[in-house]
Amino acid sequence: MSSIVAWLRWTTKAMQRLRLFFSCANLRWTNLRWANLRWASPLLALAVGVGAIAAMNSASRSATSPRFDGFNVIATPADPFGSTAADEALAQAKGLGASAVAVIPFLWQPGPASPDLVRGKDINDDELRAAIRQAHARGLAVVVKPHVWVPQSWAGAIVMSSETDWRQWFANYGREITHIAEIAEAEKAEALAIGTELAQTSREPQWREIIDNVRAAFSGRLLYVAHNVDEAETVPFWNRLDAIGVSLYPPLGSDADRDYRRAAMAQIADRLDMLALIYRKPIVVAEIGLRSAAGAAAKPWESPEERAAAADPQLQADVLGDWLTTLKRPSVEGVLIWRWFTDPDAGGLADTDFTVQGKPAEHVLQCAWTQSCGHG
Repeated sequence: MSSIVAWLRWTTKAMQRLRLFFSCANLRWTNLRWANLRWASPLLALAVGVGAIAAMNSASRSATSPRFDGFNVIATPADPFGSTAADEALAQAKGLGASAVAVIPFLWQPGPASPDLVRGKDINDDELRAAIRQAHARGLAVVVKPHVWVPQSWAGAIVMSSETDWRQWFANYGREITHIAEIAEAEKAEALAIGTELAQTSREPQWREIIDNVRAAFSGRLLYVAHNVDEAETVPFWNRLDAIGVSLYPPLGSDADRDYRRAAMAQIADRLDMLALIYRKPIVVAEIGLRSAAGAAAKPWESPEERAAAADPQLQADVLGDWLTTLKRPSVEGVLIWRWFTDPDAGGLADTDFTVQGKPAEHVLQCAWTQSCGHG
């Protein structure tokens, strides 16, 4: 009896994944009713299982490519890339088992509807070169991952009000991202994100030209970082890239409800598996994180500026540990934590920001990345 129950559960899950497949492929599920497919459920389950095996084989074929497990690294004003302090911070990250870092040059525009996008001043060309070189010197792979900064807003709010503005925005964005790609190529960065969390732009047709121009300038791996799995399931150009990138900041319930958050994480990871299967591309989780603060599980994206809270470094450690356990699957080729500073003394137990430095999360990451937990 127990084997029959297990088979039924497996078949049901296979049907759920098949439904997601048709949804992602823009096909109408209403034409494939359960009542008409009951007789075929064993075959469908078998087909999904074979497909999953194919996806695993596809992932194994890319095993020669580096995994991107590590941190999004942010330069502090007093400790720029190239400094002794930044080198010490990168060495600390490497010591935890990190194999990669994301380096983040910022672009800037004055408002979500403004086409006047320019390169930001946080990391200039020389500092970007220094960041890539310094990470490579420490044996870390580099993902160059540009973000667009919008004052009092965020990149996912960017949307133009006219076709003229869209053309201007993409012209400006294309100029800046191609220039960044040329630097990434010259410094032999392993990967480049063509964009990060630009959720209201990603269905615009101009991305094809952007990708072609960046591909001509950069020979490494290309990805785009979608905002949560919801955007990832709507991006139309995955087949033109080398990996499916995603940031994951979904609501995870109350701090104490670990069963709920694990179930939520598993559902998201299953959806990522399906994307990997559909497009035959690996998944790179380019951002996960949350503050080390009470109440952070409910809104992992929330910053200290948005809500004051007591420090809770153990919550951060527990949530990141659950994420890494859930994302340990063949489709996922890297997880980059938000965030790590070039200041080697950043963070600490009283800190309530996203950094994991000097907090219990360091030990959790070391366990996951080195399989050698040590003590503490």
